[in-house]
Amino acid sequence: MTASNAGDIVFTPAVRAAQQQRGSREMYENMDRDGGFPGEINERLAAFIAARDSFYLGTANRQGQPYIQHRGGKKGFLKVLDERTLAFGDVAGNAQYISIGNLSENDHAFLFLMDYPNRRRVKIWGTAEVVENDVDLLQRLTVDERPERAIVFRITTWNSNCPKNIAPRWTMDELDGRMQTLTDQLEQLKRENRLLKRQLKEHQTKGNP
Repeated sequence: MTASNAGDIVFTPAVRAAQQQRGSREMYENMDRDGGFPGEINERLAAFIAARDSFYLGTANRQGQPYIQHRGGKKGFLKVLDERTLAFGDVAGNAQYISIGNLSENDHAFLFLMDYPNRRRVKIWGTAEVVENDVDLLQRLTVDERPERAIVFRITTWNSNCPKNIAPRWTMDELDGRMQTLTDQLEQLKRENRLLKRQLKEHQTKGNP
């Protein structure tokens, strides 16, 4: 899919009309023309995805009623299968099956990925399919517990945009890493302080026999 066609997915006629009315159409025309809506996973996006421990999955039913579901796991549980395909394991949950039910009658889907510490976000448009009983795929998607099924997401286009109004947040693991760095620095300062005190004492002793 070309950048222009990908932009058509994001900027429908109704969206373009709203932009025209509010004065932003020219800016986004330039973005569309300059390839602002890629359709393939590049190395930078793959690295961003691999570092995520959660994302939001958007689906809608046949009537268009939207639903957003939070998905979480160990970093990298959302797998890049190829340059246009992502997948993750669907593990046992509260058994509502809203996303699965929606996808059975409307395969349009959306992924929203957040990097809160670095204030970055990525939006991915595409279609999704629930895959049952694919032993090899389920094995590939197993992180801690074996998933009940796989959800395969095929990318139409993606985009990242500005960090405005993203409040930085950190997980406990991320905070532990930062705290360990501060602890190490504090211990180093303590050692240096003890050394300076010892040197000062020796100097005073030598100067005052």
